[in-house]
Amino acid sequence: MGSGNAAGGGIAPHGFRPAEWMIDLANAVRAAPELPREALVALLGRHGESADDLTEEAFSERDADELRGAAARIAGLLTVTDTDRAAHALNELMAACGARPRLSRHGGHPWHLHVDRGDDAGWGDWFLASSALALAQILTECGRVPWGECAASGCITLYLGTGPGSARRYCSTACATRERVAAHRRRMKVGG
Repeated sequence: MGSGNAAGGGIAPHGFRPAEWMIDLANAVRAAPELPREALVALLGRHGESADDLTEEAFSERDADELRGAAARIAGLLTVTDTDRAAHALNELMAACGARPRLSRHGGHPWHLHVDRGDDAGWGDWFLASSALALAQILTECGRVPWGECAASGCITLYLGTGPGSARRYCSTACATRERVAAHRRRMKVGG
């Protein structure tokens, strides 16, 4: 589970990107806390999980529940925008997950990075540990928290802003543009 590689079938050509997987899953579960197993399977498949890893036997309803809970926990962490608080929360999460990086090869997948308790770790454990490591790496590289909740009115989408430039505040250019246009109209109404 969670290898995201070509040998497993279905992986995107860019390889496994845990931060993208994490933000997509966190947003999906945040928008629909009881996201059906089938929707999770589709999302996991888009991020490279093999069909063998997504059968009812390999990814049960219990696994789906565990993964939804883990995604909700990560979604909460993605709303923490203070760097010190986020770093402490990530350290606590990595310690709780027993997140020791290791290379793993299983189920026909080539060697890949795992940061969970072992090859038999559950989906939730794997998601929490992988997400914590990805966020810790991103925080370290950026020197600040580059994630958060969209600042657009009425939008609760979480974003991950790892690109160059100033700190990001919106989940998309559409939300940023809507907010700029609304602010401009308010100024025109007051001044006009």
